[in-house]
Amino acid sequence: MTDVLDLVDVSVVRDGKKLLAGIDWRIADGERWVVLGPNGAGKTTLLQIVAAQMHPTAGTASVLGDTLGKVDVFELRTRIGLTSAAVDARLPGREKVRDVVLSAAYGKVARWRETYEAADTGRADDLLAWWGMEGFADRQYGTLSSGERKRALVARALMTDPELLLLDEPASGLDLGGREDLVRRLANHAADPASPVTVLVTHHVEEIPPGFTHALLLRQGAVVASGPTELTLTSENLSACYGIPLQVQTYEGRYYARGL
Repeated sequence: MTDVLDLVDVSVVRDGKKLLAGIDWRIADGERWVVLGPNGAGKTTLLQIVAAQMHPTAGTASVLGDTLGKVDVFELRTRIGLTSAAVDARLPGREKVRDVVLSAAYGKVARWRETYEAADTGRADDLLAWWGMEGFADRQYGTLSSGERKRALVARALMTDPELLLLDEPASGLDLGGREDLVRRLANHAADPASPVTVLVTHHVEEIPPGFTHALLLRQGAVVASGPTELTLTSENLSACYGIPLQVQTYEGRYYARGL
């Protein structure tokens, strides 16, 4: 079986600074990964490699069976769903929420002259309903709350039925209620065998939904630890990752950390 992702000794250097250093990372079909690390750890840079938005300076990066540098990245990107602050910033505030989701089918950020079939519209509405946005389809995107925008972005990322879903800090900026609602929905997503392989980037272990199978810890562009979640998210590994003594606890499938 072809790995969904296979990074071998991947490094990224920009303006003489090494952003990633010798990353080895393999993701198999059916896995759900969380990527953790402090600010400046290289999480966003790593996700750009996985999203085929950036080529590594050194090493080999294979995504969905295709090697970067030997594949049409524009075609490869249609097989990858991505949510991020950068995607959010490009979406017009006056666009209807349904059209924000629909336009992903053509790789656009706004609806223009392209036409959509009834099946496309139905899929967009179904995705919005699944992510708790039923009744919001005709609202303007710019009128949504932060939590509503986050859920609409996930629906948009799933519009093309991607093989790989990348979520870059989807809970960032949410209040406690919004965060817990999103975590619950992501847990349901993780439990669905029909859902694509998912990579979630976050700063906080509290934002990790139950059902995420593996974890990757980054610090200063290098891997601190990687593997099954319960073996990787230990007090020792998290302390090394964040550079301070931390104690990690679990409760009903959720992770919590506090400083010592």
